[in-house]
Amino acid sequence: MATARGNVDEIRNRVILGEFGVRNVHTTDFPGNYPGYNDTWDMQTFQKNFRIDVVQLNDNFMEFDMVGIDAAIANAFRRILLAEVPTMAIEKVFIYNNTSIVQDEVLAQRLGLIPIKADPCLFEYRSSDKDSAEEEESEIDTIKLRLKIKCSRNPSAGKDSSDPKELYLNHMVYSRDIKWVPIGNQADVFADGNIGPVHDDILIALLRPGQELDIVMHCVKGIGKDHAKFSPVATASYRLLPEITLLDTVRGEKAERLKGCFSQGVIHLEDMNGEKVAKVVNSRLDTCSREVLRHDDLKDLVKLGRVRDHFIFSVESTGILTPNLLVTEAIKVLMAKCRRFLSELDSTDME
Repeated sequence: MATARGNVDEIRNRVILGEFGVRNVHTTDFPGNYPGYNDTWDMQTFQKNFRIDVVQLNDNFMEFDMVGIDAAIANAFRRILLAEVPTMAIEKVFIYNNTSIVQDEVLAQRLGLIPIKADPCLFEYRSSDKDSAEEEESEIDTIKLRLKIKCSRNPSAGKDSSDPKELYLNHMVYSRDIKWVPIGNQADVFADGNIGPVHDDILIALLRPGQELDIVMHCVKGIGKDHAKFSPVATASYRLLPEITLLDTVRGEKAERLKGCFSQGVIHLEDMNGEKVAKVVNSRLDTCSREVLRHDDLKDLVKLGRVRDHFIFSVESTGILTPNLLVTEAIKVLMAKCRRFLSELDSTDME
């Protein structure tokens, strides 16, 4: 009976990678997928098993484990990170002068994709019924930026020089040339803030003597669902935790080949009585390529699987917000969705 229970536990908790397919592909906690197994959802059990472990965190990247959760929730969290965490981005571009070779439409598109460093929590969504005229900007929903630059010849350039960097001044327009123009009381409110492009080395256009740009930009609050320029992440993805189990001792030349079948750091060779023996030291590093299954003398010695409810998340920020803040905001959005859903259920029951 214990063996049968163990087999059901393995079926429910592991995704097994075979030579020609994948077994136990169910990734949902919805009751009834596994006959003979009492998988009724329980809050206390969920609270006991659920955890989040931060593995790596810096200014632009975060890796963390989300354990004990349903795949539907994990994927909802990923989609919120991509499309529903608000940021500030350039929405309106007023081109007063553009004599560069870059067309107005292309230039506006390039400007719109430049990530703007500003806390979206300090701004409101711009009303859709506002007129698009420049006079309608407001300090509570708009950030105003200005790009005014003109290329000229460098009078101190050498006669024999052919390098544009020496011949011309302001011939390369970078994001650092975009300046913040405070609206209303923004200069006081954001006195300590550094509003502007996240990166100062983004190339916008190339100019030659006499060519110039005179552009005003309006940044507004939005979400990635409306346009990709509002998405706060460069990448947001997850994968299931790999699990590699050796079914028998692998020695000598087989151990060497076994090590080469996996990503670096997964298999370690230990010296036992003068012979190399393979040991699994870090399954997490594996990419589940199933290369080992191509070797007839090795494929029956290894079981490849993935832990069904252990998700490894990777979040790379565009720099607008730090990754840990992005994760926090995504959780808030998910909680708001749940509250709204429960509210709708309550109102339906009352009717």
